Amino acid sequence: MNAETAGEAIDRVAERLAAAGIPSARFEARLLVAHVLGLEPARLIGWPETRMDGAANARLRECANWRTQRVPMAHILGYREFWGLRLTISPEVLIPRPETETLIETVITALPDRHRSLRILDLGTGSGCILLALLHEYPDARGLGVDASPEALSMARSNARSLGLDARCDFRQGDWCSGLNGRFDVIVSNPPYIPDPDIDALEPEVSLFDPRSALSGGADGLACYRRLADDVPVHLAPDGLLCVEFGQGQEEDIERILGQRNFHILRIVPDLAGTNRCLLASHRKNL
Repeated sequence: MNAETAGEAIDRVAERLAAAGIPSARFEARLLVAHVLGLEPARLIGWPETRMDGAANARLRECANWRTQRVPMAHILGYREFWGLRLTISPEVLIPRPETETLIETVITALPDRHRSLRILDLGTGSGCILLALLHEYPDARGLGVDASPEALSMARSNARSLGLDARCDFRQGDWCSGLNGRFDVIVSNPPYIPDPDIDALEPEVSLFDPRSALSGGADGLACYRRLADDVPVHLAPDGLLCVEFGQGQEEDIERILGQRNFHILRIVPDLAGTNRCLLASHRKNL
């Protein structure tokens, strides 16, 4: 009996994932087959006749089982692509979302000179995805990532090393801006913004596998923005910018919170789906 081809394995796994209610089942099936074969997914498009041996089939069966149990793909693969960068991911950090790339685009649009010697602060850095993407785009910038989780900081440091960016950044355990010194040209954050009562109703990949501390925004989802509004002004450079991500429908509340702390809202930016996703602000006291 001939060994199963990669194309046949993709068909089989895609059918199983679709039956389990997994969106983009065929795309994910191709990722899983490429993963167990140690190949780039694009290779399987051109060479679907690649053969699967017994060991690869066994690994594929295990991976497919995990995925049908709604284990996130990033945890199965061990990485996630963000802004063209491959980041190592584990259950200790929030998996980077495509919509968070809107934050990177917002900063670049506001500060188009890529050779500015920016000092960047990333609050709640997690995997380091935002800070590392910005350092990748601004080769003369330096950055600091802050997170309460030592496990997240360990992963962020590892990602910085693997991307060759560790010489230009540091990571520190902390509670938002507590204990920080100095001012920054850009302060960015994707803080927890899910109202606590809503977390358990999220898709299983999020509610069961993302760290709850990276999701929990308090009773109304806005607790972290209140803290940022209080902490950030003293750490913004005179012409510094604050850029934060937020959840669907939260922009008016966040504008109000920041406005009460003397921030000037520069723009609200939608993601590729057209949902308002990021807010860019300066602080009047620093203008």
